[in-house]
Amino acid sequence: MMRAYLDHNATTPIRQEAKDAMIAAMDVVGNPSSVHAEGRAAKSLLERARAEIATVFGADGADVIFTSSATEAAALALRGRDLLGADVEHDAVAAWTSGTLPVDGDGRVAITDPSQSCVQLANSETGIVQDLPEGLAVSDMTQAFGKLPLAFNWSGAQMALISAHKLGGPKGIGALVVKRGTDVPAQLLGGGQEMGRRAGTENIIGAAGFAAAASAATRDLANGVWDRLAELRDMLEARLASETSDTIFVGQGAKRLPNTSCIATPGWKGETQVMQMDLAGFAVSAGSACSSGKVRASKVLTAMGFDEPTAASAIRVSLGPVTTENDVMGFADAWLSVQRKHLARSA
Repeated sequence: MMRAYLDHNATTPIRQEAKDAMIAAMDVVGNPSSVHAEGRAAKSLLERARAEIATVFGADGADVIFTSSATEAAALALRGRDLLGADVEHDAVAAWTSGTLPVDGDGRVAITDPSQSCVQLANSETGIVQDLPEGLAVSDMTQAFGKLPLAFNWSGAQMALISAHKLGGPKGIGALVVKRGTDVPAQLLGGGQEMGRRAGTENIIGAAGFAAAASAATRDLANGVWDRLAELRDMLEARLASETSDTIFVGQGAKRLPNTSCIATPGWKGETQVMQMDLAGFAVSAGSACSSGKVRASKVLTAMGFDEPTAASAIRVSLGPVTTENDVMGFADAWLSVQRKHLARSA
């Protein structure tokens, strides 16, 4: 059975450019902290990757601090700061914030004090994109980087979280990007790596893959790849809307990521749909990957005002650069077939 991977917001398959960069980096044997020739070569590779990510992220003049993930970057940025957040934030952010910022029915977060707030740029479940105010303390830009035109230096945020595997890089490496001069106390102690903010020998292989993937993703953005995905997403939603009467496309009237469709069918559990689509050959999800396996209503949709049956019925279809029209229409055929069976059983 042929399969179609439609869960790119969870992780995107690694790009060939990233693979090539990582294989080359494996031959660099030195420790970046060593002063001999081999160590200097490793340090040079690491700093080239750092500079490349800063350039494509529009963060020239900012500090790029490599971490093991965006989750670690969130802890580095947020621990001990007591910032405000909203219930639509990813769990990695919500673990460190007070979820008191209000959210409206379109998923927009009301920010009263930017300097004391952490707000995502794009939501992983709904794709809804926020307008960030100047002076925002922290923003999770993990889902937006590589999918939307953006520049950290123009975003208004003091700090941003990003991750390699969301844009075709390797799993296990992310970064915290900070405006130079911002105080970021180290959480991992024991060495002076990453400008004294994150101890431990750097993952130069991951950094090389991250930089290569970020550059490739930015080229895709400039070449209209994500415009094509927006057309496929809209085609999918139009097809499902034309053949169903009770399906909700969350955030359809708001600005969204071009690849993301959050589809809710009240009374039909999202977890059940995910399993049925998996059996049909399509990988989709019910909410954030970091919350998968937990049978519960989406806290994102609940925060937006949806009732529990609706919030528990949502699935996320997220497209990627390799997604084709056949993938999308094949999913629509399979989903509609299973939905008709569900309706017949519920009648």
